[in-house]
Amino acid sequence: MLDDYQGVALAAADWSPVRDSVTVDVFREHMADEDTLVEALRDHEIVVLMRERTPFPRSLLERLPNLRLLVTTGMRNASVDVAAATERGVVVCGTGGMVSPTVELTWALITGMARSIAVENAGLRSGEGPWQRTVGTDLAGATLGVLGLGRIGSEVARIGRVFGMEVTAWSRNLTAERAEEVGARLAPSKEDLLAGSDVVTIHLVLSQRTLGLLGAAELGLMRPEAFLVNTSRAPIVDQDALVEALRGGDIAGAALDVFDVEPLPADHPFRSLPNVLATPHLGYVTKRNYARFHREIVEDLSAYLAGAPIRTITAD
Repeated sequence: MLDDYQGVALAAADWSPVRDSVTVDVFREHMADEDTLVEALRDHEIVVLMRERTPFPRSLLERLPNLRLLVTTGMRNASVDVAAATERGVVVCGTGGMVSPTVELTWALITGMARSIAVENAGLRSGEGPWQRTVGTDLAGATLGVLGLGRIGSEVARIGRVFGMEVTAWSRNLTAERAEEVGARLAPSKEDLLAGSDVVTIHLVLSQRTLGLLGAAELGLMRPEAFLVNTSRAPIVDQDALVEALRGGDIAGAALDVFDVEPLPADHPFRSLPNVLATPHLGYVTKRNYARFHREIVEDLSAYLAGAPIRTITAD
């Protein structure tokens, strides 16, 4: 099991159904180097991934001849080359997951950014400087732009209405009827949504169609007082363009839970830019979601060992 950052994998579920059949090795420290991964995993027949923390491209799969089963949390993992795994006879299985944790974190980031929670908390703790440092941004009466109205985006939109926000939404195949179901208005275009929103929040699946969807030109359409929120996938936004927009004050700030490289390098601008509120990819990291992930990992292992794999994932 890779990337058990918090050291909770073995306590998050009952592993007794597979204890007599497998020896479980847990790796808490992230291994970014492929050679290091190969050395650690060369003798393992089963590898369990926690979301996209460790990519499994073709080059890595080809160096693990003993691998027979790859289990990922979630039923979609863009960092796994499923086609390459299938070619090599490696079964890929997934698990279910909950929507609510990411929805809740999205709103924590929105409200945290709007009210400068991190800045004010740091000032209060230090005891230095003025008692109050910032003037908050009102959400009631503001416009929330939701890019992607799937399971997560729909819930984010509904909560926006509870906050008293006007909600607009856009994605390539979104209809006005679908938007209305969650209290949103369909934006005529992506550009209209960006130009008209006080908060833009991203809830799209990463694909070739969404890769780099927001670049310098798109970020330039946003209002100088607007915030960008991304709890989806980092490559949907051109990261260099976002850094420049933040440095130049082209947008007021960004609240981010996802990054091109994770863990985020120590010298990355997102660690130091004053108008960034960042969390270390916590969207799915809650006790109940972890419990479901690990319970279904055990189920996947049990089914595979019995010769009848479940929740198999195939190449698109």
